[in-house]
Amino acid sequence: FRWIEGDSIKDADWEFFTRCYRQTYREHHSTPYLNLEFFRCIGAAMPGNIVMVCAEREGKPIAASLLIRNGTRLYGRHWGAIEHHPSLHFEACYYQGIEYAIARGLKVFEGGAQGEHKMARGLLPVTTQSAHWLAHPEFSAAIEQFLHRESSLMTEYGRELAAHTPFKSG
Repeated sequence: FRWIEGDSIKDADWEFFTRCYRQTYREHHSTPYLNLEFFRCIGAAMPGNIVMVCAEREGKPIAASLLIRNGTRLYGRHWGAIEHHPSLHFEACYYQGIEYAIARGLKVFEGGAQGEHKMARGLLPVTTQSAHWLAHPEFSAAIEQFLHRESSLMTEYGRELAAHTPFKSG
């Protein structure tokens, strides 16, 4: 694995990352929502916040993950691979990210939203928030009603997940 940071990420790295990203979406029968131009733009606009992890086999790249950092946190991640290898996803996206965060003295590794499967690997769920503005008042009201109903369900689900962590309690 290679960690490539900021200005050291070259256009060929972005092209390879995008190829991996698109291939993984294709394999999951989905449509990628980000493109090469987007990745180039964030690389140019905020190089001090970008980390790419490249996985190599026999000296050739086979997968890559993209992480965003600030002074205290490392946020995951987009990812993709052109070859399938068991556990490569977790190594490239999580274990390498955790190792990077420790090596750089970052306090928190944020593994990204969703995925109860992350719990077995020590990444526990945390409650988070997001903010959105919707121009259409009726659509906004419908979303607000949904979120109100979902809030209590998510609180209960969080309690259920907390009862099943892989760590010993007190």
